[in-house]
Amino acid sequence: MDSVGLNHYLFVGAVLFVCGIVCMATKRNAIGVLMGVELVLNGANINFVALSRYTPLGLDGQVSSMFVIVLAAAEAAVALAIALNFYNNHLSIDVDRADDLRG
Repeated sequence: MDSVGLNHYLFVGAVLFVCGIVCMATKRNAIGVLMGVELVLNGANINFVALSRYTPLGLDGQVSSMFVIVLAAAEAAVALAIALNFYNNHLSIDVDRADDLRG
C-alpha cells in the first residue's frame, strides 16, 4: 500500500485553492465570497505545511500557516463588520449592489 506523499498534499491544496477561486467568482453574496477566500487560504496552508515536511529547505511551514490563520481571522472580522454595515444600509448583502459605496 502506498503512503501519502508530497504530491498528494499538493493536489489537495490545489483542489482547495481552485474551489475557493470558483466560489469567489460565482457567489453573489458577501458570505459566499468570504468562504471562497477562506478556502484559498486553507489550500495555501496545506501547501506550506506539506512543503515544510517533505523538503529539506529548512522552511518552517507551520509558522507560516499560523501567520496565515491569524491574517484570515483578522480579515474575516473586518469583512463581517463591513458586511453587517452594508446590510444595515441596504437590507441586502448582494455584492452587485456595492457599487454605490462612498467614502
